[in-house]
Amino acid sequence: MPLPVPRKLIVLGDSGVYGWGDPLEGGWCERLRRHWMELPGGPVLYPLGVRGDGLERVAARWRREVECRGELRRQQPHGILLAVGLNDSARVGRADGRPQLDPEGFLFGLQQWLAEASTIAPVLVLGLTPVMEEAMPFADVLWYGLETVRRYEALLEEACMQADVPFLPLLESLLADPSWPHWLLDDGIHLNSDGHRQVFERVRRWPALLQWADLQPLGLATASV
Repeated sequence: MPLPVPRKLIVLGDSGVYGWGDPLEGGWCERLRRHWMELPGGPVLYPLGVRGDGLERVAARWRREVECRGELRRQQPHGILLAVGLNDSARVGRADGRPQLDPEGFLFGLQQWLAEASTIAPVLVLGLTPVMEEAMPFADVLWYGLETVRRYEALLEEACMQADVPFLPLLESLLADPSWPHWLLDDGIHLNSDGHRQVFERVRRWPALLQWADLQPLGLATASV
């Protein structure tokens, strides 16, 4: 009797997906990959994060990276998780400068990408994480602000609602904990190990992702911190 083909999830994004800032466990995505490896029937996860990427760069590279990770007789992956938008929100040159990708362009590009990617596999989208404005500018040129991040997360949610794509907001749930500034590196934008753990705990309990992975209620019952 042939073994069942494991589900494959491609995770596209920026330095958060890459795991920058978490020397202990490699980031929230790597934590999820290891967690699923311990579960019977857990999906195969491919983290495809590139530092500095925004929506346009992900849109330029996603198809060739996704289609070559189908495995086993060129099958397509079974799901795509998008975690992007923080870099798009950054203002260039000064605190009131232009965003790297303006809100209208971000929303339009996201709508186009969701429509295209959904023809390959089911898509899920992750929200954004907080930033510390007092630490700006990043790299002496980029200004990240909480209100702008909040606006871009709202655009993510709007596009997902229009496309009927599962969306997990992160910003407000993280900000609700007074400890949130301690979950960032000194640069004010990248999560540290504690911050990545906070995101991981939310993602691994996300009902839409558990349903996609066919892990309910097993994923909740056997998950470890």
